[in-house]
Amino acid sequence: MSLLDSYAPIVGATTLRMIRRLASGLEGIRLLTINSTRTGGGVAEILQRLVPLLRELGIDAEWEVIEGTSQFFRFTKNLHNALQGLEEEPTPEDFEEYKAVLQINSERLNFERDVILIHDPQPVGLIAYTRKLCPWVWRCHIDLSRPQRAGWRFLEPYVEQYDASVFTLPSFARTLSHPQYIIEPTIDPLSEKNRELSEVEIDRVYNELRIPRDMPVLLQVSRFDRFKDPIGVIDAFQLVRRYTPCRLVLAGGTATDDPEGEAVYRQVKERAQGEQFIHIRELPPNADFQVNALQRGADIIIQKSLREGFGLTVTEALWKGKPVIAGAVGGILVQVYDGFDGYVVHSTEGAAYWIRFLLSRPDLRQRMGENGRKLVRRNFLITRQLLDYPMLLRAVTGRAKPNFS
Repeated sequence: MSLLDSYAPIVGATTLRMIRRLASGLEGIRLLTINSTRTGGGVAEILQRLVPLLRELGIDAEWEVIEGTSQFFRFTKNLHNALQGLEEEPTPEDFEEYKAVLQINSERLNFERDVILIHDPQPVGLIAYTRKLCPWVWRCHIDLSRPQRAGWRFLEPYVEQYDASVFTLPSFARTLSHPQYIIEPTIDPLSEKNRELSEVEIDRVYNELRIPRDMPVLLQVSRFDRFKDPIGVIDAFQLVRRYTPCRLVLAGGTATDDPEGEAVYRQVKERAQGEQFIHIRELPPNADFQVNALQRGADIIIQKSLREGFGLTVTEALWKGKPVIAGAVGGILVQVYDGFDGYVVHSTEGAAYWIRFLLSRPDLRQRMGENGRKLVRRNFLITRQLLDYPMLLRAVTGRAKPNFS
């Protein structure tokens, strides 16, 4: 059985036939996709699963990662924060380091392809340091709806050199001189993080991580990042614990392109010190099985983001039949609908209210979980991106339309 055919029991044979037809005529097209890390974060997870599937369709897809200094990644993290609205003050030295790192990477990488696809702000400036031989596309995964002006002013001249941009939501798009496309991220239902697990496997992970299941479990899985608001999650949990017995698990790690992660992790540990019902677990980048088991064993999933490009941890939770209480921001709003598969919240108190509400209604939790799984099956599985990418490649290269006869 081919890799693509293994999805037939989940999405159906008709979807797979449509994918193959859309990809017909693109055989041999050379696609180079570039980001800033192979581990940690949703972009790396998507590329790990998507690139092999594109290759099976005959698209010569390759994935490269830029290399950088600690100063480079500090600056690009600050730039990421600025693009999502925080006030950051980069120095002239930061700008020079950014340019120097991308100059070095432009000399290291081979850009002789038919399409170059660049992910997020870190490598966006590569286009300025290489001879443009083919269409370049910028794939922005973050929330650009209200960027800090200085951050966008730095990035915009680079972005304007591209032939097209791809955003997650229409509200993230900017005023640009080239075409813009909308592609929402997806999860792979067959990956180690999302495959079905037995109760024995779930119990084993909880035991290994020393997390009792003697009362309801609330869980937030995310990188330790200010925008994920782990401190706010702890505050909401403490409000709930006044009235309802439960446990909170904060599980996640850091990414190689996010130097702030360790500092946020330390802040979370300090805030939870002495709280016996709060379990903080720093997981390695390859802990997909553990994350899967934690999500399947939880009663309610929380994603109290303050900004969110999409929130694949929300998608994962919904796929596992769990209701989600999440911040009313970004891509979360196309996944979580009040009263259908969870609740979106605007405050710590709102999160605490809906947590207590759901903890007292197990039948509603089950019904919401079923609704969420159906939503993800219809909209947010990786096979949907395999419908999107051939159309994007045709649009930017001018290749003929597929033959549906």
